Amino acid sequence: MRIRTTKTTNTVQYAIIKDITKNGKRTTCIFENLGTLDKIKQRAGNEEPLVWLKNYLQELNIKEKENKIPVLIKKDPSKVIEKNVQSSFNVGYLFLQNIYYKLKLDKICNKITEQHQFKFDLNDILSKLIYSRIIFPASKLKTLELSKKFLEQPNFEYQHIERALPVICENMDFIQSELYKNSNEYMKRNNKILYYDCTNYYFEIEEESGLRQYGKSKENRPNPIVQMGLFMDGNGIPLAFDITPGNTNEQKTLQPLEEKIIKDFEFSEFVVCTDAGLASKANRKFNNKNNRKFVTTQSIKKLKSHLKNEALDLTKGWMLPGSNKTYNISKLRTDEKLIEEYRDKIFYKERWINEDGLEQRLIVTYSVKYQEYQKKIRNNQINRAKKIIDTNSIKLKKTNSNDPKRFIKTLNVTKDGELADKSIYSIDQNMIDEEAKYDGLYAVCTNLEDSVEDIIRVNKKRWEIEESFRIMKTDFKSRPIYHSRDEMIKAHFITCFLALIIYRYVEKKLDEKYTAPEIIETLRDMNMKLENECSYIPNYIRTDLTDDLHDKFGFRTDFEIISEKNIKKILKQTKK
Repeated sequence: MRIRTTKTTNTVQYAIIKDITKNGKRTTCIFENLGTLDKIKQRAGNEEPLVWLKNYLQELNIKEKENKIPVLIKKDPSKVIEKNVQSSFNVGYLFLQNIYYKLKLDKICNKITEQHQFKFDLNDILSKLIYSRIIFPASKLKTLELSKKFLEQPNFEYQHIERALPVICENMDFIQSELYKNSNEYMKRNNKILYYDCTNYYFEIEEESGLRQYGKSKENRPNPIVQMGLFMDGNGIPLAFDITPGNTNEQKTLQPLEEKIIKDFEFSEFVVCTDAGLASKANRKFNNKNNRKFVTTQSIKKLKSHLKNEALDLTKGWMLPGSNKTYNISKLRTDEKLIEEYRDKIFYKERWINEDGLEQRLIVTYSVKYQEYQKKIRNNQINRAKKIIDTNSIKLKKTNSNDPKRFIKTLNVTKDGELADKSIYSIDQNMIDEEAKYDGLYAVCTNLEDSVEDIIRVNKKRWEIEESFRIMKTDFKSRPIYHSRDEMIKAHFITCFLALIIYRYVEKKLDEKYTAPEIIETLRDMNMKLENECSYIPNYIRTDLTDDLHDKFGFRTDFEIISEKNIKKILKQTKK
């Protein structure tokens, strides 16, 4: 800081000014107006005014270096704010930026840029697309405008986004392989257990073309879809993904992506965990060689009759982990005392089976808690079925296996056995009783010889990959998709994939204490107001979550006022 004097016809005005950077250019701002020499004399007391002024300036510079300088902000109630001048900026993205640079995504962008020699800033474009996907999810055009809310303004135009997306698509495999190496340096990846799942995303565009094809929609929408296959590591961090046409059998999506991981990531020994829908015999056999293993859920209803009967028999063969004793657990369906005693226990029975030359271990578990959960879900569906009957709004075509209309039966005859004038609808108790047989039961197949406890533990973490898809669809608003060209579609999902990885690391840093909506809304609301072109004032509610963010990431944005100099330090720190 330094002193500036301004001479007028009759007086000399004194002010303390400081250097700042505005819109990438060096300029100055007034830190404090001191007024005329007479006003300085009043503050100096018995000291010579100019000597006092020199000492005061020196004191301010020392305090600024120590970040202890108090700031008095003066506002004029008669002065209108400037037109078209932005004064509020989001700083929540800085925590995402810290992870972005830890993963060296900037260096990945630099390598791609060196190969293509284009003029636009790929790193700026990709980073803004990622931060915006998490905090301000919207179309690419809207993203450009929304990214101007960030403290660091975008240095590109929409045309640059359109030119960058095909480049991102072209380097899809390179980005994933480099990112894996960098992430392993940042935080050791658990690549001994891999989770795989597949979902689909719909388009607003109705015509089929390329990746955009009609297929079995998981959301029961009559729109073209694409499929996304996703691998996640044992710690819940996304590992790799691929996009396939919407009409592809999802069971056939696993092997190509897994082969790519084995090759590009240099994987060898690992366990692949999937749900029953992806557990084809071909996929199981694929992971029954070269030191690979599998754990997959198994539909008890689809087991061969003798295996199904054995699984449904609650009277014999059931064990508790760590014990050789066998149990008759049939009374756990009705005996309230026993239910309470064993509420937190998981019983199991197991056997080795051979299907088409594939030796695998069938493990069936029983849990009171799971039994109660299934019963609760079914009762809710039965109530919905009753409501459908009562309101006479019956369209018996079922959309999926969980449709409550499966509990409605149709009678076309009267109680006397005569042909009825119209169909009679009622709740199908036989269907309810049949489904109740499976309450509390859960099965997996595996070629692992590990303990039942370990296998159950591995399988339980499958929810994280399902949660990842929910976050992308709901919180990141990754669908509907508005792109039509395949390269743009893939580029869209690359940014979603990278956003998911960065978000997951933020979640892990926060010890998984908060939900996705809590974290994202907090980051979105973390704004700062620029005052006097020199300082920033936080304009958000300080909470336990904001405290945890600052503690875990090692910088703070929640001081009452932050100088431009310290803002620069924070920005530099987020890019280390």
